Amino acid sequence: MKYIKRLTTACCAALLMVMLASCEGADLYDILAPDWLQDRINEAAGASDDDNAIEIIPNPSILGNKEKSTGFLGEMTDDVKIEPGETYRIKFTNYGGPSNWCNFIILLRNGIPSGTDGYYEYGVFRADNWCWNTTYTDGAQSDNFCTKKMESDSRDWAAWLAAMSKAKCTATITNKGDGTAEIGITMLGSDGNTYKQNYVDIKGIDPDDLYFTFSLEKCYIVFGDVAETDEEPVSMTLNNVPKKVLQGTDMEALMSAVTATVEFADGSAKTVDASELQILKVPNTNTLGQKGFVAVYNKTSQGNNCTTPVIATAEFEVVDKMYTCVGATNNSSEFFSESSEKIKVAPGETYVTTFTNYTAGGGNYQNFMTVLTNSSNYEYGVLRADNWCWGSGFSADEQDAHVTKVIEDGRDWATWLAAMDGAKVTVYVTNTGNGTADVKYVMVGNDSKTYTQEYKGLNTVTNPDDFYVRFSIDHSHIEFDDVVGADDNSTEFFGARSTSIKVPAGKTYMTRFKNYSGGGGNYQNFLVVLTNSSNYEYGVLRADNWCWGSGFSADEQDAHVTKVIEDGRNWETWLAAMEEAVVTVHVTNKGNGKADVKCEMVGKDGKTYIQNYIDLNTVTEPTDFNFQFTVDHCHLTFE
Repeated sequence: MKYIKRLTTACCAALLMVMLASCEGADLYDILAPDWLQDRINEAAGASDDDNAIEIIPNPSILGNKEKSTGFLGEMTDDVKIEPGETYRIKFTNYGGPSNWCNFIILLRNGIPSGTDGYYEYGVFRADNWCWNTTYTDGAQSDNFCTKKMESDSRDWAAWLAAMSKAKCTATITNKGDGTAEIGITMLGSDGNTYKQNYVDIKGIDPDDLYFTFSLEKCYIVFGDVAETDEEPVSMTLNNVPKKVLQGTDMEALMSAVTATVEFADGSAKTVDASELQILKVPNTNTLGQKGFVAVYNKTSQGNNCTTPVIATAEFEVVDKMYTCVGATNNSSEFFSESSEKIKVAPGETYVTTFTNYTAGGGNYQNFMTVLTNSSNYEYGVLRADNWCWGSGFSADEQDAHVTKVIEDGRDWATWLAAMDGAKVTVYVTNTGNGTADVKYVMVGNDSKTYTQEYKGLNTVTNPDDFYVRFSIDHSHIEFDDVVGADDNSTEFFGARSTSIKVPAGKTYMTRFKNYSGGGGNYQNFLVVLTNSSNYEYGVLRADNWCWGSGFSADEQDAHVTKVIEDGRNWETWLAAMEEAVVTVHVTNKGNGKADVKCEMVGKDGKTYIQNYIDLNTVTEPTDFNFQFTVDHCHLTFE
């Protein structure tokens, strides 16, 4: 069949040359000039860079299903052998899935059946500039056996992914005959843009034993030329809906960044603006609480009125106060476009903070990142939530040489990603002081399961005395929404407490929060509570140089601890400054029955106040030592 196709093409091209030669002033040989005319003839004949390419339709001619539920390598076409010097051309339409990797896959392999001794994959090549082989199983090591090229190093991945929902693709696969192969892929996206993905100089090929096959993950593929049809919409998903909005926000502002992804009957999809949607059940944003709306789309794939419109619903919360956020609440903020303020962590200290993570859900990477830097923003490490990192001094390809990464056993990444939308995250960042750092994430997902991510022994901290931490995002946002006490400072003494944090013997933990004082007395500020796991109080340490514990009264405090404040404090000035004071607390379990608590308070007046409790001698169980915060007619928001 392939030879008949070539003969037919050649006859048509010959007829075209005869017709042109019959025109007045025409010369049969001038068909080679100008170049654009030959290009058009080549295009009509289905030619590529290699006019001798063998064009085939693989078997089966359809991979996957319209539900896009086929798992990784869940279906494959029959193997096709490529002899030395041969090039094969395959045309197909790719109906992509929800993530970059949810598209077609091309495998180059030897002829030994999979699962038997001697089977070898020269390469597994995805649509999204990622590959691996039997020797280099980590895609980050792919430069060892091939060179990857795209149409642009600055490809807009979100636009590319949307365009792959119905992309007209042509792949050419060549056995160079010299122990190398190459793959060239042209993808005409549903957005009208042309994308290219090439894998060249693929090494380690046995030229006499080279086969290719197509596979996929959560997408579907139709081989050959697919006629354009006008398709009915079958489903719709709303994107970039804010998680929270302030009371009184109008609908236009609420919908300003909202888009919808509409899927059609043939499996294709496109993204439309909110202006193309009809909004039903417009919510009242003047009242607090959970709200929702219904959106309707009534067009076919070619923009005609459809038979049955599709609908989608969305929910959000109307609030009267927004806590500190990094990233837009509709998860539209681009990679590294926003960051929190950096916080210094001294050698030997561990910084602890908590926040809620929200994700757009388009990929594992669309979550928070911890950024470890020096004061000049040189990055010791950028540590993602999903077991991936890099830094100013090392690439992602080199990460395993610089840090040990640990996650909980048996993680299902799809489940984890879904659980990260609204996950409560506690982060521990340790500056060991010896040129390394440890970072741990405890992530309690929206499914109530606990996930962990650790980066141990990051060995790129060139100056432990110049070590800072901040957070950034990628199509996600984080909200520092841990609050102790009511916003109106009405919470009574010990009426609310923060989560308890355990401090191992010999360690110092630190955290930071903003203190909002009731202003009715010096005592109406934060309190640090040191306890064991049974809530026996080693000490209750107020912000205003006063303390007690389960084993001693306030009258006896001076016998159990040394208290230090800055010289010449004016208490009235201090109390006024404690409204919105930024407080950093360092808690040290000295491991010898004693503890230190040091509080640095940057007041509303810009001045720094200190409150230290040194050598508290009531820690009867150093292996069971915890701290937490409570309030007395004040409230705290953590950063």
